[in-house]
Amino acid sequence: MTASSASFHEAFIEALYGRVPHDSRVAALVDQPGFTVYRNTVFQGCVDALVANFPAVVRLVGEEWFRAAAAEYVHLSPPTDPRLLQYGEGLPTFLASFEAVKALPYLPSVAHLDGLWIKAHVAAEGGRLSVADFMSWPSDSLERATLCIHPSACWCWFADEPIYTIWRASRERTDVPEPLVWQGEGVLLVRPFGEVQWHALSIGACAFLDACAAGCDLETAAQRALACEPDMDLGHWVSTLLTVGAMADITRREDIAAAL
Repeated sequence: MTASSASFHEAFIEALYGRVPHDSRVAALVDQPGFTVYRNTVFQGCVDALVANFPAVVRLVGEEWFRAAAAEYVHLSPPTDPRLLQYGEGLPTFLASFEAVKALPYLPSVAHLDGLWIKAHVAAEGGRLSVADFMSWPSDSLERATLCIHPSACWCWFADEPIYTIWRASRERTDVPEPLVWQGEGVLLVRPFGEVQWHALSIGACAFLDACAAGCDLETAAQRALACEPDMDLGHWVSTLLTVGAMADITRREDIAAAL
């Protein structure tokens, strides 16, 4: 692409999202009826993509409200990737500063969880480490082994809000439990069997996954988990994470170093 065509392309994109084009060739197109139709179509497509990408948020606030907010977001943050399935990464941050959301302080976190669902959905395929595979590992070297996270696994700990309960109810089209206990919650989203599944996590389980993702061996991961949640049943959580498909493999740290 030449510098001239690159300049035209950049200005054309700017004009599509309502910005003053810096290229005279594009400026000549802006006032033409055909350009207006095309711009409206592109803009509407972006809003439609956000509606599809953030269903839990839409169900909480209503589609009309969400479309109005999404329109403002599109003006500020037009897509940079033609794959609109992944559009909206900055929406949680946008909602956190959006004046109309002040009465719904949990909404940005719900949007963040919708975004994690997308990441799990589009992630690469990966193997699955079963409980039997784990138990077959030599016990004398298990503490020095490292659990490898499944490529689709996404997790988060929400320290002060029951985000998982709110998000799950919206996603599954059920009522939020009453009374809603306002406390921290963790969640895991993973796609080991072809579709994204979600599971509640304790703070210790989240810390365990954090440690495994950082390449820590099992002994270190266990220590970090118990430091966050001293009374957690570590064996139960390791078994649960294996059962739901959050782990892809088990290896020794020296094997990882050799591969690098």
